[in-house]
Amino acid sequence: MATVTLKGTGAKMPLVGFGLWKVNKDTCADTVYNAIKHGYRLFDSAGDYGNEKYSGEGLARALKDGLVKREDVFITSKVWNTFHARDHVKALAKKQLADWQLDYFDLFLIHFPISLQYVDPSHRYPPEWFGDDGKVYLQNTPIQETWQALEELVDEGLVKNIGVSNFQGSLILDVIRYARHPVSVLQIEHHPYLTQEPLVKLAKDLGIALTAYSSFGPQSFYELNMGQGATSLLKENPVINSICEQTGKTHAQILLRWATQRGIAVIPKSNNNERLEQNYHSQDFDLTPEQLQAISGLNQNLRFNNPGDIDPRLAIFA
Repeated sequence: MATVTLKGTGAKMPLVGFGLWKVNKDTCADTVYNAIKHGYRLFDSAGDYGNEKYSGEGLARALKDGLVKREDVFITSKVWNTFHARDHVKALAKKQLADWQLDYFDLFLIHFPISLQYVDPSHRYPPEWFGDDGKVYLQNTPIQETWQALEELVDEGLVKNIGVSNFQGSLILDVIRYARHPVSVLQIEHHPYLTQEPLVKLAKDLGIALTAYSSFGPQSFYELNMGQGATSLLKENPVINSICEQTGKTHAQILLRWATQRGIAVIPKSNNNERLEQNYHSQDFDLTPEQLQAISGLNQNLRFNNPGDIDPRLAIFA
């Protein structure tokens, strides 16, 4: 299994993992268990996904059945925007660990560089983006406070590595100026329509490992009416279609290998056993330099996950 070494701890993070965004609660436990049977060892979750309790049940069953040991799996989670205050970070990390039935997370990320008004989990969980009245309420918690709260989780052994998600270069450079524990991972939207090459280069220059989400571009966003009319990379793009014909690989395998061959971890999901297996084995071949360049040439700076579309005050990518 190919891995990337994380700065600070030297932990080995698998290059191909399983993403838990939009995995249904009623099937989540079985999905996690089945993914482990197929060889997946990295699972990417978040409090906002609303399924960590069920993910934990699947993992617990796999541990009980002897499919894996705890040290064999790499579990990532994220702190949500409403829990950025120091005390809330710790409380929610403990809740999320309890949902997973774990003593520690291998990696814990700040989900967005956005601080929203606190919502007590007993009132609504996950709280998502809005208050009870459907409006967005900001909170004045600086990223430094949130980051230092993550560092305290490391100090207490509740998480092994920490990092950020959906951060841009200037904010990353600010965080590393006061960080006691290194920024181990940067998770970003990354696909051929949004290559973010300067950000990728900066992270690599700083020794920060990269994880790509939404590797299939608009695919996960069509059902949310957020596809922005983009052509499907899994069906209709002539460049990807041509490379599939040249290699005999699936569209998904091509898109995943384009990332992992450049050292970027991926976290696709699938409820289909055949595709789940295919995605896992997307590292069993190499693309040519010309094929890699052709795929990168599809860049349109087209972003599908943009909080600024929810509220202009959340335009973190402006």
